[in-house]
Amino acid sequence: MMINKRTLICTAIMVMASCFACASNGTESKKRANIVLIMGDDIGFSDLGVFGGEIETPNLDRLAMQGMRFTNGYNMAKCNPTRSSMLTGLFIGNKRAQSLGTLMGKSGYRTLYSGKEHFDTWVPDSCTAMLSFQKSFAHYAGAGNYFEYNPVKFYLNEKKLSFEEIETTSKPYYKTNAITDYAIRFLDETKNEDDPFFLYIPYESAHYPLQALLEDIAKFRGRYKRGWDVLRAERFARQKELGLFDSHVQLSPAMGLSKKAIPYKPWSELTAKEQDDLDLEMAVFAAMVHCLDRNIGRLITKLEEMNELDNTLIMFLSDNGSCAYDKNRNSLPPGDPKSFRTLSSAWANVGNTPFRYFKQYGHEGGSKTHLIAHWPDVINPKSICRDITHVVDFMPTFLDMAGGTYPEVVDGKPTPLLDGTSMLPLFQGKSRPVPDMIISGWTESKRMIRQGDWKLVKPEGGGWELYNLEKDVTELNDLAKKMPEKCKHLLDLYAKWRAARPDLPLKQDNKSSKVASSSKNKKALNKGKKGRNKKKGKG
Repeated sequence: MMINKRTLICTAIMVMASCFACASNGTESKKRANIVLIMGDDIGFSDLGVFGGEIETPNLDRLAMQGMRFTNGYNMAKCNPTRSSMLTGLFIGNKRAQSLGTLMGKSGYRTLYSGKEHFDTWVPDSCTAMLSFQKSFAHYAGAGNYFEYNPVKFYLNEKKLSFEEIETTSKPYYKTNAITDYAIRFLDETKNEDDPFFLYIPYESAHYPLQALLEDIAKFRGRYKRGWDVLRAERFARQKELGLFDSHVQLSPAMGLSKKAIPYKPWSELTAKEQDDLDLEMAVFAAMVHCLDRNIGRLITKLEEMNELDNTLIMFLSDNGSCAYDKNRNSLPPGDPKSFRTLSSAWANVGNTPFRYFKQYGHEGGSKTHLIAHWPDVINPKSICRDITHVVDFMPTFLDMAGGTYPEVVDGKPTPLLDGTSMLPLFQGKSRPVPDMIISGWTESKRMIRQGDWKLVKPEGGGWELYNLEKDVTELNDLAKKMPEKCKHLLDLYAKWRAARPDLPLKQDNKSSKVASSSKNKKALNKGKKGRNKKKGKG
């Protein structure tokens, strides 16, 4: 067979172009990037060192300074709605919601889960860790003891574990360390496979009860006797030095919640005994965050040992602002393994520097998260992204990376419309269209609606407030009475969004604890196992 000269030339050009593309990527057949998604619990915007805090978080600081920090990252202001939205790509959904774990598995990723899960009632059982991730070590909901196996129970895939069956290197047992142990174990079990991995690690730290390892508490004891007024001002100054806020941004007035055991008052007005007790309280919280950071360092080391760090997107965020609901007090001091203490609202106010309000609220103190992205192959070091992002963006981002698709129809029924868009352009230093609308706040009583620079938000028991966040990010100048037409526009926008989704639940609430032994879950489990193992016949 004769091959003409033109065919040979075209073939040569195609080969050269292919070789050039491979050379420009630095590899001939580089696999898709791995993804490690890490979530902290009830950690305020400023509690990390790289976001202004004095708590030592060297590993998160490293990820941030070698990667990207986001100043406009939003969550859903509470544990369960944030986790629900992040794993489904929906602000609020219904029983046809799809699991990020399932879709990443169908896209050719090994899906791994270690930590806490907690959902709204609209989330279907098929989204649970044991049904949608190929390997999982998970407990449902939280507020359990960090040193004992009570009342929270762990499941390894679908098997309920006894305390004696938990394999951990931590002595004594400490929940944060155990979660990392299983995450590393899963990485070891998949390190020789060709497929990339998606590892999701939702820690419970630093959610109450305030319990930490003694050596970590000792590290911080005494550091907080200077008081919340001084520390909050210092954090705000560091935030400006770090480039997180412009010079015109003002620190919001200090606040607490008046019904709590120790509401806000100037530190100088407290007795010496109160100051010492509150120093211990904050020292325990700081110890929990520091321990969490140390465990993230273990994960970084593992990725380095696997030679996967540069080809892995690591993202870290927390599920909401700092928790101010100081209602769990007994006679034991914080830190004691038998205690059940929460953080005082004035310390939570420090955590949320420079913003107002707390967890559950749609105000910036509840709905804005510190957000870090580290991906050396793509993200430039020391980057700061000021674009608006939301946890609903994670599903389209990861599917974009995986080359996967979000199904329009499942089992003959349409799936809910995704509310987010891919963040890949932002990682690359580019822009993307501003979201039409984002929402946050726990239930309609604390709802937040944001479009561009404009934000409508409702404090519990109050009326709507309107802020221009470009000029007033700490929400000091309420424009609602001056601009009723803007308020109406945002309310209409939200109403239109809900009207397009007539099967949304009328209200949000906590999903009752999953019980794997129930007949309903057994049926779902069997169906889920078949689906998730279909690709390779293993799980």
